[in-house]
Amino acid sequence: MVTKKQIETALKTIPDPELGISVVDLGLIYGIEIDKKGGVAIRMTLTSIGCPLFNLIADPIKVAVAKVKGVKNVHVDLTFEPPWSMDRMSKEAKMQLGMM
Repeated sequence: MVTKKQIETALKTIPDPELGISVVDLGLIYGIEIDKKGGVAIRMTLTSIGCPLFNLIADPIKVAVAKVKGVKNVHVDLTFEPPWSMDRMSKEAKMQLGMM
């Protein structure tokens, strides 16, 4: 069975196209759901509502997660609730951006 940890590991390889930092470390991933049939649903946000880069992030997410053994399909949902804030960023991301 596919685990959340496996999906998170795959997601850590996906950089934000503008910042080059993992979507996980930026705090863009809000949720991961895995069903018993190998379906994975990822709920994510962007740093701003007007950001036009959703497909540049969602498409690589689908490809990377689909490579995880046992994954049969991947769906990425975009949400802006709650709005993203810098508080969601990991310590590593903040360090890379010179915020620490």
